[in-house]
Amino acid sequence: MLTGNPRTICYSRPTVDPYGLRRVVSPAGVLPQRADRLDPDLPIGDDELAIDVDALNIDSASFKQLSDATGGDPARIGEEVARIVRERGKMHNPVTGSGGMLIGRVREVGPRHPAADDLAVGDRIATLVSLTLTPLRIDEFLGVHPGVDRVDVRGIAILFATGLWARLPGDMPDALALAALDVCGAPALVARHARPGARVLVIGAGKSGALVCAQAKETMAGSGEVVAADLSEKALADLQAIGVVDRTLSLDATRGVDALHRVESAGGLFDLVVNCANVPGTEISSLLLVRDGGTVIFFSMATSFTTAALGAEGVGKDATLLIGNGYVPGHADLALGLLRKNPKLRAHFEARFVR
Repeated sequence: MLTGNPRTICYSRPTVDPYGLRRVVSPAGVLPQRADRLDPDLPIGDDELAIDVDALNIDSASFKQLSDATGGDPARIGEEVARIVRERGKMHNPVTGSGGMLIGRVREVGPRHPAADDLAVGDRIATLVSLTLTPLRIDEFLGVHPGVDRVDVRGIAILFATGLWARLPGDMPDALALAALDVCGAPALVARHARPGARVLVIGAGKSGALVCAQAKETMAGSGEVVAADLSEKALADLQAIGVVDRTLSLDATRGVDALHRVESAGGLFDLVVNCANVPGTEISSLLLVRDGGTVIFFSMATSFTTAALGAEGVGKDATLLIGNGYVPGHADLALGLLRKNPKLRAHFEARFVR
């Protein structure tokens, strides 16, 4: 089982700087996520945690942008990641505004950190907070894996007192756990918002899309309908083969009107739309494909809040719009539990997202 602190933070000891304000270099007065630059240098503060980093799992939207900008060359992707981290003291893509998460070993635990009694030097952990707010120094690049959005490195990261983490499970390889933990907020949100009998559309058939489909099927317990939409026929066929969808729709979610016509001719609008796409420009499709009174969850880091909000107003759609924040209590255990319960889903992750 997974152990760690992916839950509401309760301090057993007073902390000095729970949000990491001491690490902000510029501009003054902002939280680390909004900062232009962080200070990743040692030593750590009494309420901080230092991690020897083994791998960065770059979020899908960010990795795609980096890949497109470099022609997909792994060496150049690595150079871009190195440049961003060197300039910003964190992995915070200036184009997409997103980061990812990491795995590594505990290097040092401050005596006033909430995990001081739980973690020991050498423990294997994954961070469950964004790299956009995690002070990071990279000392060496060991490899770039474009197929799974992972960069192997040797470096040091700092976790604040409020930073969520999880001890890596002993019953699956680190790379498999990393793939699921990277997007564990998505299925947890679906478990909260899917209802028996609902018609659910999942846009995007990648990691988060696969877990969302699996969770929707489990939550609705055979009622309703789960439909996956993507441009990739192979990705859709894979989801159909492992039994996590009732049917699939091949469509381009960046072309809202065409997507609407496709859905209208294939069963009609949906009660819940979950956007897991890794490209920008899919907000309007999400809005057009949900029924009035339905819900749209934007889990994609390529989402523009302005486009989503004004787009809903522009098409006169009365729907609840939710921005997935990546954290739901119990989300890490839930995502790994889906892999444990569904051998076909686990095999799918091992084949597509583990290198």
